Amino acid sequence: MNGGELIAEVLRKQGVRWLFTLCGGHISPILVESKRRGIRVVDVRHEVNAVFAADAVARLTGVPGVAAVTAGPGLTNTITAVKNAQMAQSPVVLLGGATATVLKGRGALQDIDQMALLRPHVKWAATVSKVKDLVSALEHAFRVATSGVPGPVFLECPVDLLYEEKMVRSLYSSKASVSGRKPTLGERALSTYLNFHTKRMFAGADSVQVHEAPEARVPAPARALVRRAAKQLRSAERPVLIIGSQALSIPGEVRALVNAVEDLGIPVFLSGMARGLLGKGHALQMRHGRRKALKKADLVLLAGVPCDFRLDYGLQIGRKAYYISANRSVVELFKNRRPQLPVHGDAGRFLQLLSRECPAPTGRWSTWIDELRAANDTRDADIREKGSKAAEQIAAKAAADGVSLVDPLDICGRLDEALADDSILVADGGDFVATASYIVSPRGPLSWLDPGAFGTLGVGAGFALGAAQARPGREVWIVFGDGACGWGLAEFDSFVR
Repeated sequence: MNGGELIAEVLRKQGVRWLFTLCGGHISPILVESKRRGIRVVDVRHEVNAVFAADAVARLTGVPGVAAVTAGPGLTNTITAVKNAQMAQSPVVLLGGATATVLKGRGALQDIDQMALLRPHVKWAATVSKVKDLVSALEHAFRVATSGVPGPVFLECPVDLLYEEKMVRSLYSSKASVSGRKPTLGERALSTYLNFHTKRMFAGADSVQVHEAPEARVPAPARALVRRAAKQLRSAERPVLIIGSQALSIPGEVRALVNAVEDLGIPVFLSGMARGLLGKGHALQMRHGRRKALKKADLVLLAGVPCDFRLDYGLQIGRKAYYISANRSVVELFKNRRPQLPVHGDAGRFLQLLSRECPAPTGRWSTWIDELRAANDTRDADIREKGSKAAEQIAAKAAADGVSLVDPLDICGRLDEALADDSILVADGGDFVATASYIVSPRGPLSWLDPGAFGTLGVGAGFALGAAQARPGREVWIVFGDGACGWGLAEFDSFVR
């Protein structure tokens, strides 16, 4: 097998079904061999959207999303999406083409120090100098991407490792050969070196074994800490649960997570990818009044949620509240405010264990839930009233001077009415998306995609492309802000194709 075949075979064994790319000469063998193995190669109009699409696939399926881009500017175009994946904790594998191994640092086309560029933004980055090492390096990349705190990884694949040995030897021979005269000593030395270098590159490639994907190493919550959390929960009068994206890192366990939340019976606020977890209008879910609820709560449980700017760096949590946090990341677990009970482990599995240890008695917190529900419904009614008034004002203006405008509250309300039950929402924008998050209700688990803590504009087209692949046949809506839309217009061609 050539290097392109080996990479494609690893992708197949890892369960990869889509390879997002913008075609380039440095990576062509990877694309050709992946297609031969039944992996769908999806070509985009800008490399950043290849990574965004891979990110969406990873979030929705749990299998790392894969993007392959050509060297130099092809790679630099991905940086924003890679950083977004890092901050959103998405397992993305980025394959980057590179100049031939013998030309590295010699002024070749699109040759830059790609490792220095990517290392700050990924969990792991490596380059390969032998064909046989492509397999072990790529398999390791998948393990790193999914283990512990998920995140992006980068593997640099020099172009001369991807083609057949015969072709590479022929190319190098042509560079070293001289016609019409006897070669000089220097030319003979160059020919000898290139022959040795090629032999070294391809040594052992025929005996490489490709392995099946192992299970990801997920940090497990300590049972003793689960029991301590259950003890505190039993004595709480006004508990509040906040669930974030990280709690959905294992998409295959989403239904078990829903059951756990319902069994616990704690009033819950959902953020990020967790939006839609309980469907629309669930009795336990509150969408408004989170700040006041956190100040009144006597127990606050964060599941996969750091105390960052979204919680005023922990200041939203009342001083007297017993604070429990479950997180895969030790850094996020202790960020800005130390929990009384820190639980290092998968947040979704922590909630599942906690629900078995401490199922809520019927009506345990009904008075508290009713109080939060009343505040939530009052805010909902206020938003609807403002939307209705805005629509009336717009209609009056249109009748008076013929100018037809759009009000964000009104259009978001209409969108919420139009959504199918299996719709997936992709949020890409600033103020408009903030408005939509208060009004539009995702209909089920894993039906809301947003950039996360990095707040990146321009994720919409790539996310939607990935979501459409991972969930064929379902409606995918992009909630575009007017500025964010400009980043993705070229990908409407990709949607059609």
